Amino acid sequence: MLKIEDLTLDAYGRRFLDKASVMLPTGAKVGLVGRNGVGKSTLFKLLKGELQPAGGDFSMPRNARMATVDQEHPATPVSLLDTVLAADIERETLTQRLETAEPEEMGEIWARLIEIDADAAPSRAAEILVGLGFSQEDLSRPMAEFSGGWRMRVALAAALFAEPDLMLLDEPTNYLDLEGALWLEQRLKKYPHMAIVISHDRELLNNSVGYILHLKDAKLELYTGGYDDFERRREEKARLQEATRNKVEAQRAHLQSFVDRFRAKASKAAQAQSRLKMLQKLPVVSALVEEHVAPFTLPSPPRPIAPPLLRLEKAQVGYDGHAILKNLNLRMDIDDRIGLLGVNGAGKSTFAKLVAGALDVMAGEFHRDKRTQVGWFHQHQIEALDPEDTPLEIIRRAMPDASESSRRSKLAQFGLNFEKQDNKVASLSGGERARLLLNLVAMASPHLLILDEPTNHLDIDSRRALLDALNDYQGAVILITHDRSLMELVADRLWLAADGTIKPFDGDMDDYAKLVLDRARVAARAPTQVERVKETAKPVEAPPPPKPRVAIEPLKRKLEAAETTLARVSRQLEEIDAALADPALYVKEPAKAQSLTERRAKAQGQVEAAEAEWMSLAEQVEAASN
Repeated sequence: MLKIEDLTLDAYGRRFLDKASVMLPTGAKVGLVGRNGVGKSTLFKLLKGELQPAGGDFSMPRNARMATVDQEHPATPVSLLDTVLAADIERETLTQRLETAEPEEMGEIWARLIEIDADAAPSRAAEILVGLGFSQEDLSRPMAEFSGGWRMRVALAAALFAEPDLMLLDEPTNYLDLEGALWLEQRLKKYPHMAIVISHDRELLNNSVGYILHLKDAKLELYTGGYDDFERRREEKARLQEATRNKVEAQRAHLQSFVDRFRAKASKAAQAQSRLKMLQKLPVVSALVEEHVAPFTLPSPPRPIAPPLLRLEKAQVGYDGHAILKNLNLRMDIDDRIGLLGVNGAGKSTFAKLVAGALDVMAGEFHRDKRTQVGWFHQHQIEALDPEDTPLEIIRRAMPDASESSRRSKLAQFGLNFEKQDNKVASLSGGERARLLLNLVAMASPHLLILDEPTNHLDIDSRRALLDALNDYQGAVILITHDRSLMELVADRLWLAADGTIKPFDGDMDDYAKLVLDRARVAARAPTQVERVKETAKPVEAPPPPKPRVAIEPLKRKLEAAETTLARVSRQLEEIDAALADPALYVKEPAKAQSLTERRAKAQGQVEAAEAEWMSLAEQVEAASN
C-alpha cells in the first residue's frame, strides 16, 4: 500500500530522513513513534505533498484517497451532521449530479449510490459524532457554536466518516477526553483501510494498531504488534547488539595482539599479515547510546498534615450563582491518588478549581487545613505562556532570592540545558514547555498535586518519567487525563463526575471502559434531535372512541387488505428501482426511462399512503382489542 525507498528528507535546516526505506502492508494500522522532534509530523507533511524529498521516493496505489486531521473545522453556520456528511465527497457529488444528470447517466448514479449505501450515511455520521462526545442535540447545531477543541473533534469525525484509503492522524487523543479516547481505540481497530497514527498513548498503540513504525536516527524500522511488543523486541535487539559488539571487540583485541606481537618476526610475518586482513574484515558494531530522558522533580511535602486533607459535605460549586456541581460529599487523605473520570463538561475542571482555591463553595461545607499547599497544573497554562518570555526569566520570578547558578541548575534538572534556558518560549517544543510548568508547579513541595491533562505534549518516555516521579511523590494526587495507562498506574481510587455531582466509582478502568462503550452504543441508536422534532410536530389526534367487540373483525379484514396493498406497491417500487439502475436503459430506451421515473414518483406516493393506512388501521385494531 505504502512503499518508501531510500528516502532522504531535509527541512528546516536539518535532516529528518537519511535513505530510509519501509513497506507498509495494505490495510495496516500503524503507530508512528519516536522522540519529540525526530520528524514524525514532518514525515506526514512529506506524504501529503507539502514537502519534497531530497532523494529517494515513496509510492501509493493510483487514485488512493488520503485524509488528515491537521486543523479544526471552520466556524460555519452548517450543522455538525451536514459538515461530516460533506466529507464523503463521492456521495455529495453523486447527490448533486442526480438533480441535473442526463437521463442516460441516472442509472449509473443510482447504482453507485446504492453500492456505497448512501441512505445509511446520516446514521453512520451520527454514530461517529456521538462516539466522540457530542450529544444527539448537538448534531443539528451550527459549527459556529462550538469551540476550537470541539471543532477538532468534528474534523476527526469527518476523516473517520470519509474512510479514505490512507488516514493520517497526528496525536488524535490530545483533544479528546478519556471517554473519546476509549471510543477511538475501538474505532481504529475496526477501521477498514490503512491508518498511520502518531501517538504517545500507550493503550491506543497496544489496542488499536498492528504495527509500530519507529523513527530514530533518520531511519524507519517496522515492528509487528503493539507498543509493548515493540519495546520487548527493541530490548532484545539491543541485548543481541551489545553481545555481538563485545564478541567482535574481543576478537579484534585478540587479533591485534597477535599482529602487534609477531609482525616484526620474519617467521611469523605471513601469519601476522593474515591476522591483519582478518582484523580489517571484522564488522563495525556500534556501541549502544542510551537516549537520556530527564527525570521530573516532584519533591514530597516536608511535613504531613493530619487527616483528612480535605472534606466536602453537601457542597455546591459553580459560576455566577449557577451551580455546576451539587451535593458533593467527598473525603481525601494525604496518601490518596484519585483518578477523576467524566466526559468533557461534566465539571472535572470546576472541581479542580474548587480544590485549588480558585473557586469558593456556593453552599455546603469545604474543610481544608490552612497549611495545605496545592500544586495545580492544567493544560491551558501552556497556551498562556508569554512566547517572548524565556525559561530563565520565568525561574527568576519563581526563585527571586536564589543565585543565578542555582536557577540555571534548577532548569537543568527540569531537562532544559544551558542553551535552551535563554531561548524564547516560542522556540521551545510543547514537551519542553510542559516539563517546565510541571516542575514549577511541584517546586514548592505541595501536599496535593492536581494534574489536568499533564501528558498532552509528552512523548512515551517522558510519560514514563512522570509516572516514576509520581510513584516516588509522597503527597496526594488528583489526576485528570485521557491517558488510560497513566490513570491505571497512578490512581488507586476513581471518582466519577456525572449528573451534576461527583461520586466514588465502584470499579476499575476496565469497568469504566465497558461503561463508556456501552453508553456510546446506546446513544448512537437513540433518535436524532431532528427526528424527535418531527415526531413532536405531528398533530395530536384524539384517541379513537371505544369500539364494541363486534366491530373488531371488519377492522382486522381491512388491516389484512392494507397489508396486501402495501406489499404490492412496495414490490412495484422495487421493480422500478431495479429497472432504473440499468445504465443501458437511458441510452437504448430514453422514453421508457422517463416513463419509469414518473412511475417511480407515483409509486413512492402510493407506498407512503399505504403505510399510513396500514398504521392507522393497526392502531384501531389495537385500541379495539383493549
